[in-house]
Amino acid sequence: MARNTRHNPDPAGTPPWRPTPADLAAAHGRAIPDVIGPGLHVLFCGINPGLWSAATGHHFARPGNRFWPALHRSGFTARQLRPDEQEGLLAYHLGITNLVDRGTARADELTADELAAGGRALTAKVRTHRPAWLAVLGVGAYRIAFGRRAARVGAQDDRLGGTRVWVLPNPSGLNAHYTLDRLVEEFVRLRRTAQSVSS
Repeated sequence: MARNTRHNPDPAGTPPWRPTPADLAAAHGRAIPDVIGPGLHVLFCGINPGLWSAATGHHFARPGNRFWPALHRSGFTARQLRPDEQEGLLAYHLGITNLVDRGTARADELTADELAAGGRALTAKVRTHRPAWLAVLGVGAYRIAFGRRAARVGAQDDRLGGTRVWVLPNPSGLNAHYTLDRLVEEFVRLRRTAQSVSS
């Protein structure tokens, strides 16, 4: 798996690199590498990289995104990882990918055709890497990408090969429908279900 060039190796906690407005403008359309490998318990799937993520090369990197706090508070990780520590997820048998590679300022800049194509690409990726669970972060994007207009947050009837599918709320700070506490509750539901199925 490719490593990102922008990271924060300082254990003392030096603040990670922050993109400038020019960096963010230049990040439009940029993709970032997956965090993926064999034997994953859960592969989390974002909609597409935001500009902070596209500029830094780190998933869910924008300040205010609640993915990393929710992941820790729900018990998936022993501590809250920083976005630049994303490769540490593999030690927890967790990974991250995106439905669409193209970096944008907002997910609603994506077209329905892009999301549908992303669903097909994601299906192929899941069949290759075979995680136990795929967790798509965004019910609206999931509905379009997989043609499931009635899908709701939670476990889905569909499987991709042998991989079970779960839909989580979008953790973006722009998603006012879910507080951090409610996000954590949904992440906990996934973790407990995944553990019960595998035990």
